[in-house]
Amino acid sequence: MGSLYRSEEMRFCQLIVEKDAAFSAVSELGKLGIVQFKDLNPDVNSFQRMFVRDIRRYDELERKLRYLEGQINKDGILIGGKLNDGDFTVMPTAELNQLEATLTDLERDVKNMHESDTTLKRNYQELHEWENVLVKADEFFAGGVDGAAQEEFHVQEEGADFTREKDPVEYVVGVIKRERILAFERILWRACRHTAYVRTSEIDEPFENPDTGEHELKNVFIIFYKGDRLRTIVDKVCDGFKAKVFKNCPHTSRDRQAAASDVRARIQDMKTVLGQTREHRFRVLQAAGNNYNQWLKQIRMQKTVYHNLNLFTYDGIGRFFVAECWVPLADIDNVREALERGVEKTGSTVKPVLNVLETHETPPTFNRTNKFTAVFQGIVDSYGIATYLELNPAPYTIITFPFLFSCMFGDLGHGILMALCGLYLVLKEEKLKDVTGEIFTMFFGGRYIILLMGIFSIHAGFLYNDLFAKSFNIFGSSWVNPYNQTEMMSWMQTEIATEKEMLIEMDPYTSYRHELGPYPFGLDPIWNIAENKLNFMNSMKMKLSVIIGICQMTFGVVLSYQNYKARNSKIEIFTVFIPQMLFMGCIFIYLCLQIIIKWLFFWVEPATIFGQRYPGSNCAPSLLIGLINMFMFKERNVGFINGTAVDAEHPHGVSYDACYLGQWYPGQSFIEAILVLIAVACIPVMLFGKPIHFIMERKKARREAGQRIEVARHGAPDTSVHANVLSGEDGEIAINGIEQKGEHVGSAGGAEHHDEEFGDVMVHQAIHTIEYVLGCVSHTASYLRLWALSLAHAQLSEVLWHMVLTMSFEFEFPWAVRCIVLYVIFFIFAGLTFSILVLMEGLSAFLHALRLHWVEFQSKFYAGLGYPFQPYSFKSALTLAEST
Repeated sequence: MGSLYRSEEMRFCQLIVEKDAAFSAVSELGKLGIVQFKDLNPDVNSFQRMFVRDIRRYDELERKLRYLEGQINKDGILIGGKLNDGDFTVMPTAELNQLEATLTDLERDVKNMHESDTTLKRNYQELHEWENVLVKADEFFAGGVDGAAQEEFHVQEEGADFTREKDPVEYVVGVIKRERILAFERILWRACRHTAYVRTSEIDEPFENPDTGEHELKNVFIIFYKGDRLRTIVDKVCDGFKAKVFKNCPHTSRDRQAAASDVRARIQDMKTVLGQTREHRFRVLQAAGNNYNQWLKQIRMQKTVYHNLNLFTYDGIGRFFVAECWVPLADIDNVREALERGVEKTGSTVKPVLNVLETHETPPTFNRTNKFTAVFQGIVDSYGIATYLELNPAPYTIITFPFLFSCMFGDLGHGILMALCGLYLVLKEEKLKDVTGEIFTMFFGGRYIILLMGIFSIHAGFLYNDLFAKSFNIFGSSWVNPYNQTEMMSWMQTEIATEKEMLIEMDPYTSYRHELGPYPFGLDPIWNIAENKLNFMNSMKMKLSVIIGICQMTFGVVLSYQNYKARNSKIEIFTVFIPQMLFMGCIFIYLCLQIIIKWLFFWVEPATIFGQRYPGSNCAPSLLIGLINMFMFKERNVGFINGTAVDAEHPHGVSYDACYLGQWYPGQSFIEAILVLIAVACIPVMLFGKPIHFIMERKKARREAGQRIEVARHGAPDTSVHANVLSGEDGEIAINGIEQKGEHVGSAGGAEHHDEEFGDVMVHQAIHTIEYVLGCVSHTASYLRLWALSLAHAQLSEVLWHMVLTMSFEFEFPWAVRCIVLYVIFFIFAGLTFSILVLMEGLSAFLHALRLHWVEFQSKFYAGLGYPFQPYSFKSALTLAEST
């Protein structure tokens, strides 16, 4: 458990190390991860610190690595190794310089190869386009110009208003993107005023864009026109649509075929060159990928060291670095050994110095955790980091959190599913810890709490006797059918005749076997088929929720005593803890006792209970109305029956009209009046106790300070006495006439309130008193969510069972068809069960359990006003690098 019960004791230390050995010493501390440095240069910005050049150097190396990573991922090469492999050995300076040169050369080579590859791809694409243009143009001219084109040309010639020699028909061939072809034809047709003729043909193979790597579809086009004016228009339209025009297309078929053959040979040569270039690039990037994590690890560790060295300052002569840091008390010797190891590696003969300093600063909070307790500590820290040396709720959360969850999620079947999921994540954690994904990482991080929630839900399922909305009879029910076969048959015939379902009432006098007693463990399975099941379950679960809630809140108040005791604050024990316990006990614990006593003693049979004659279940005490009458000091009848009204039918007396509101034990009204008065009297104690003590202590301090000033004035007339500050050998200091006592860094603070005014203390105490008094009522009502969510979960499970799975048994199909239908519906039932009842309902119960711990439980003793201990650690830096 380590320091899970309370945070570790911390010490504020001063570190002095020789300048040349500082890097090595701090590197050794990074391996330990137990030192948090304080910034001794808070007024110096990041660009004016000592090692800003070194940090910029490593930023540049990281930039180069990011570029290489992008190229590696672009080629689909896997990066080998792990960034956080447990080896935190820092690379020497000579090797680091060599790494810097290697990355510089590698970046330059990869850029050159990338540019060369892009150029080769562009040339290859141009050759491929030229090949398709030659082939498609040959196909165009092999078919000749069709009749429509010839007729169009003749029409244009006849409509001309000039008499000169006819211009020859010319053409232009090129390539254009396929998505632009329709707009290209339309604009060209309008711009040339119906005097140009266009034919297109699709290229089957897609082209890869050399710059973006995306695939593009293109078409070959040929445009027939007459005259230089149309040639100018055609060129402008082609430029506007970024169509590539080939102006050197041969005019004869033989020349086109010869050119195509030559282009195919050049394409084969280009493929060979491209393959060799890519193969060389792949080998280079693969070698870089194998070393990438090691390089990044060294750069990150070096950069982290210099970031922390920037928090240091130096002595007057500039030979030594000075730092201040927080170190756990138990690890001071380890820190000293690490510093000495680091200095020895540099060959320095000057040993480092680690001094423990006195300070009034509040230390950070550090709780050691392991992979099991980390998730529960995370739940607590999400509410607020514990104040230094404050009681840590995490150990109790390990038990109470899954227990409260199970109260809302109590189902044996659903608990088994959740426990199996958690068990799988726990057993396969070594294989699954490298799996990425935000949702999976969240579930994997909470694998132990999922396992515990499943186990506790199995236990709650046994208690509720609930398995997918069905009960199981393990020990045998204590309820029997008191009716004979003849009565049962007559009722069945009546039910068939009237077509109405008949209900059988089971009288506890005759149906319950008292000699067997209650069901040994959990709920009697007979209640699962009872018509009044909900009434019974609601009453039971509601009372259980109240009892559980009051028990946990009382436990929280008890834990607050540990905090007061650790701070040695007797005034808080007498004016806060004891009044809170009395207030809780006089009202709420008294209510819990009433619930338990009612369960144990009150039954359907008449009996004498606490000296009072109890006539039957109609007079069972009403606890809620009784609690209201308790605060109203309302007069109530003593007992349940009027002993003066005796007749033949009622030999013991006649029951009062509202017998369930009467006093059911001797002296109940007097005892309850005393309890209410005690609870009310606790409120002013909680409200004014600490402020009055604050005033008394303030007056006492001023009186003692005045006496000490008089003694100093008469005893040492030649000594200058100042009223502002007066120190004694015992460490006490009088500031402005008020005596104060210096605190060691290991103390937890207390309730002295030296830095507060009376008004602040009064307001603070008034807020806490009102919050506690009203919170006891509202928080008790808040625990009813245990009953509400348990009821909702059980009803959803029952609806899913009857509306989905039971439906498959009602179909009147052949045997083979029914099996198929049952198979399909079962998988639907299983999917809905896991997605709705396990995942969604589980998440709902988890959030409600979280709120009960944060608000109802932790508010009784947990302040959460601390700040976390964030040590300088290579492991943390590399883990952050992996996540980003």
